[in-house]
Amino acid sequence: MDEDEELLQDFLVEAGEILELLNEQLVDLEQRPKDSELLNAVFRGFHTIKGGASFLSLTALVDICHRAEDVFNALRTGERDVDASLMDVILPVLDVVNEQFDEIRTGQEPTPAAPELLTQLEALLSGDTTEKKSATKTAQAEESVTDPGPDVDAEFEAIIDAAQNAAKTPEKPANSNEEISADEFEALLDQLHGEGKHASVPSDNPVGTTAGNETKNPEAGSASSSDIITDDEFESLLDKLHGTDDSAGGNSPIIEKVEKSENIETEKLAEQKKPAVVALEKTETKKVKAPAAAKEAPAQQAETTVRVDTKRLDDIMNMVGELVLVRNRVATLGLAAHDDEMAKVVSNLDVVTADLQSAIMKTRMQPIKKVFGRFPRVVRDLARTLKKEVNLEMQGEDTDLDKNLVEALADPLIHLVRNAVDHGIETPEQREAAGKPRTGTVILTAEQEGDHILLLIQDDGKGMNPDNLRNAAIEKGMMDAETAARLEDRECFNLIFAPGFSTKQEISDVSGRGVGMDVVKTRIEQLNGTAEIDSEEGRGSIIRIQVPLTLAIMPTLMVKLGEQIFALPLASVNEIFHLDLTRTNMVDSQLVVMVRDKALPLFYLRRWLVAGAAYDELPDEGHVVVVSIGAQRVGFVVDKLIGQEEVVIKPLGALLHGMKGLAGATITGDGKISLILDLPGLMHTYHP
Repeated sequence: MDEDEELLQDFLVEAGEILELLNEQLVDLEQRPKDSELLNAVFRGFHTIKGGASFLSLTALVDICHRAEDVFNALRTGERDVDASLMDVILPVLDVVNEQFDEIRTGQEPTPAAPELLTQLEALLSGDTTEKKSATKTAQAEESVTDPGPDVDAEFEAIIDAAQNAAKTPEKPANSNEEISADEFEALLDQLHGEGKHASVPSDNPVGTTAGNETKNPEAGSASSSDIITDDEFESLLDKLHGTDDSAGGNSPIIEKVEKSENIETEKLAEQKKPAVVALEKTETKKVKAPAAAKEAPAQQAETTVRVDTKRLDDIMNMVGELVLVRNRVATLGLAAHDDEMAKVVSNLDVVTADLQSAIMKTRMQPIKKVFGRFPRVVRDLARTLKKEVNLEMQGEDTDLDKNLVEALADPLIHLVRNAVDHGIETPEQREAAGKPRTGTVILTAEQEGDHILLLIQDDGKGMNPDNLRNAAIEKGMMDAETAARLEDRECFNLIFAPGFSTKQEISDVSGRGVGMDVVKTRIEQLNGTAEIDSEEGRGSIIRIQVPLTLAIMPTLMVKLGEQIFALPLASVNEIFHLDLTRTNMVDSQLVVMVRDKALPLFYLRRWLVAGAAYDELPDEGHVVVVSIGAQRVGFVVDKLIGQEEVVIKPLGALLHGMKGLAGATITGDGKISLILDLPGLMHTYHP
């Protein structure tokens, strides 16, 4: 049972990778129906899955893959063309296969595909009858003959008779160094491929060496002419072909002689215009040459990869995190010791720990293509539902990201892509009326910027009008007309992330309920990321998402409020400056500070986080940490700045679990516990 379970897990891993590719390959095939390599790749994918499922007796999976394989075999042979109606059947087949895989992973027997779906697959092959196949082959045979006769069977018999006569025709005496006799050639083929599989040599021929008979004509053995090969040469040839000769690589003169002779035999038969004989001789030529080519091939390289359980990687990453905490503690003690030797050791430890941390992080990295690979299918299906023409372009698919982030970003990105197709791209008629191509374009881009990943979702659709967004916010009671009038255009665009906000007049199964975009923003902020949107009416929109490379170890800014230390995610920090009360004002009962002639909302963190500080007299001095929370910039007043430090996020205990505004805890370099702030949650909780 253990062996069976191991085989099953290997099958799920390998076939799962094939399924991920098939999802993208099928959509590409619809765009490039004449791409034979892509068609063959899809066929091999279904064939491989079927083979593995058959070995494991997964009958339901075998049945549907077998029918899909038959369809793609018909496509490969040109009996049917790739079109949208065919893909409307094949893509649901892939969905069923994925569902069956999910059932197998949970230890269940896969549910058989619906009979209606199997019937649709059979309907795709309804034109592929035996009579049509026979008619196609007959037509191809007639085209291959120069002067076809009325009776195909009689002509085929004539071809066979001609081939046999050609084999029995005595060879003319060889007068050059490029030929071996017909007897020797036939004997050689019998030795290589089994006696009796080729046209026989007349048995009354007294000259030459025959297969299976060690006696030979003395004259043949003593002949010195180059048109006859000796026993030694023949044995050497077999050694070359079967890899038993340890001599230097490259074809020997004997092999070259045989190859030249085979080519001459092929040319003679081709001159007689007998296609069946020509095909036979070409096949034999390939069979003789293949082992020689294999002899020259380099030795197969050893396996360079190994599969590792992701839980083991997570455990290693946790241990590296603990090592980072110990490194911070040792660094703090080293600074306090004022010892040069200790400082050198601490410096070396810092370098080694950083290298180890980087190496372990790379083992957890996965290309973001694992997420991007889902989008061609999403865009294709949605475009057909909405009767739009949309072209999806993906850039930077090889950008690496922490595997946890790859999984967490899948749903938000799918929603944003669906939103771009539904809200952004116009119908073909609307695009033509606006002077645009009928086909809209959605571009997905991923690139690394320092310790962050930048994701862009861009479309060339109708864009957004900021005034319409202001009016929609007023109608929904989100703000009054005066507040809406003060909003900048970019702030208007970011209103679409507000809960319940939607400009769609009609509610459909795709959009219009005002839910989704706020969930997307919340999810991205939970990943310590930011989301911003910019748009131009008539030109399109672009959404920028920035997320950290990893969630395991976070760079933070350590600050002090009273006697308590807090950590602010460094990714959200824009700038820091000293508090100057002469530059502060009250606007709409909100304290603001003027920064570069713009009002920045100002908040005292002590009032929110330190017990009893709400009623204490707030300090006149301090530092302002400017942070970005979504599209909003605010300033937090802190008592003291400690510095930057990499921390490992630890979950909160039962007492603080679920508390708003706190993302976790960590151990600082001096051994104390510090709370890590969740800035978006902090703002939503204390300043909604």
